[in-house]
Amino acid sequence: MFLDLEKPQVSTPALNKLFAPLAIAAMLLPASGAMAQRSDTEIRVEKLEKEMRAVQRKVFPGGSERYFEPEIRAPERTAETRGTSADTAVADLLARVDALEAQLAALTAQTEENGYKLGQLTARLDALEAAADDTAAVTGSSANVTAADAADDVKEVATPSDDRVAQVAAIVKPDSGNAGEDEYIYGFRLWDAKFYPEAQQQLQKTVDEHPSHSRNSHARNLLGRAYMDDGKLNLAARTFLSNYQEKPDGARAADSLYFLGMTMIQQQENVKACAAFDELVEVYPDVAGGRLAGDLAGGRSAAQCQ
Repeated sequence: MFLDLEKPQVSTPALNKLFAPLAIAAMLLPASGAMAQRSDTEIRVEKLEKEMRAVQRKVFPGGSERYFEPEIRAPERTAETRGTSADTAVADLLARVDALEAQLAALTAQTEENGYKLGQLTARLDALEAAADDTAAVTGSSANVTAADAADDVKEVATPSDDRVAQVAAIVKPDSGNAGEDEYIYGFRLWDAKFYPEAQQQLQKTVDEHPSHSRNSHARNLLGRAYMDDGKLNLAARTFLSNYQEKPDGARAADSLYFLGMTMIQQQENVKACAAFDELVEVYPDVAGGRLAGDLAGGRSAAQCQ
């Protein structure tokens, strides 16, 4: 059908009015689809962000910005970006997804690092605890150290020969008025004179009667050495380990770790010896690199530590 040019034509405003509803519908259809798509994507991204924050708070309770940002937020819209096209909205969502991926990567890396450190610490503690439970004798005897052995030690001190009694009596016990100090010094003098059973009895008395004295850590460590020098390696290992575990800030806690390693070497337990030496370096780096540096180097060489 041809348009009759001589008939009155519908004016442009009239055409616009006639087809306005269709034109509006045509414009709204793609816009509505894009809005629905954006809405669905935004919901999914927001859900992922919430889940990521929940995981972060679970893995790092009370965590700080050192590990992750407090919130994962979309870039703030400025006056220039407000009301822009669907492309800008999609770009914003992609940026938020990138942020989520970055946070997930950081979280995964931190979790793996923590797991590795925890595994190392557990291995060292297991080695030290196993050292305390080791009951193998070293000086050609396979007998276990039991409570009966400790009773025999006391009996040996209680019934010495007359000559030994005279020698022990010659060891002067100080009397400075500081009971804890005097008891420790007396135990040290007995040990230095190689009266090991008597020194063990005296030092155990010092440890028990003066638990808060500044010399308590010294007395515990020297008690372990008295056992060690007397060939009672299992008792020595237990004493050294307990001094480190119960008084880690004590003056001779680091020394006890060193002598624990040396005790393990005498028991032919080089792996446990190296674990004790590693713990010494880890916990007391200043002492390991200073006062005990030479002794520690010799011990690690004897144990063939890597």
